[in-house]
Amino acid sequence: MTKGKILIVDDLHPVFKENAAAMGYQVDDQPLITRAETLDIIGDYDGIAVRTKFLIDRELILKAQKLKFVARAGAGLDNIDEAFARERGIALINAPEGNCDAVGEHSLGMLLALMNNFVKADQEIRNGIWDREGNRGYELKGKTVGIIGYGHMGQAFAKRLAGFGVTVLAYDKYKTGFSDKYAREASMEEIVKHSDVLSLHIPLTPETRLMVDDEYFFHFRKPIFFINTARGEIVSVQAVLNAINKGKIIGAGLDVLQTEKFPALGEQEWYPELIGSRKVLLSPHVGGWTFDSYRKISEVLAQKLEAL
Repeated sequence: MTKGKILIVDDLHPVFKENAAAMGYQVDDQPLITRAETLDIIGDYDGIAVRTKFLIDRELILKAQKLKFVARAGAGLDNIDEAFARERGIALINAPEGNCDAVGEHSLGMLLALMNNFVKADQEIRNGIWDREGNRGYELKGKTVGIIGYGHMGQAFAKRLAGFGVTVLAYDKYKTGFSDKYAREASMEEIVKHSDVLSLHIPLTPETRLMVDDEYFFHFRKPIFFINTARGEIVSVQAVLNAINKGKIIGAGLDVLQTEKFPALGEQEWYPELIGSRKVLLSPHVGGWTFDSYRKISEVLAQKLEAL
């Protein structure tokens, strides 16, 4: 007698399947399955495990008459219709603990690369240019870093800043009393007044979609380095480019974009300006996707499944 059947529709580390099977689940690991094929068979399953392959939306949930849980191998739940799932009594589990270290390190790496012109300097030397003055950088020591969102990701970034002699201010709309040895709880007014660096660590929700626009950057008193390793749709890319042109942003590190993947990315009006800017550092949504986090995410998911 099994606890039920789980369908894995994405690339998860084998440790999740192994641990779930040890708990008594029958696990079908089908990382190449299509959405259409999933819709045909999901009615037989008690659980589904997914990364980013497709939406767990109303259509799929209605087909999944036996579904008891959705395991999201990652931090956010924005590819799941949370309200409808909960209305149907479906538990949602995710694993921000599994990739927060990766995100914290990626954020710091982007910040240091921007402040010290690593990419620009490297490219210039490869093209026969030796420009010391044009690649003079900034030091983190003495700067104020503003963190928006102080959950697992924001805390991981703050911890990695601890040795740099910075002041870390954190704002979280949904938490209070969270000051610790790595960051001081602050108002948004303090963030915009004092920050030399701004880093986003918030989920994508209807409230945060395109939250960061021209008006958002307008309020910052000092030019800032801007880092987004959260979700691309929180930030207007054009607003970032506008802020760079106005001197409001010194450099921007974007691991996530408003539109991701090609060919759609290349078709955006702002794409030519984005790739032409030497003040923007880009990576393909890999901030939380390391060889280490690949395993840790599945371990966390399995632990949470056992606790259900």
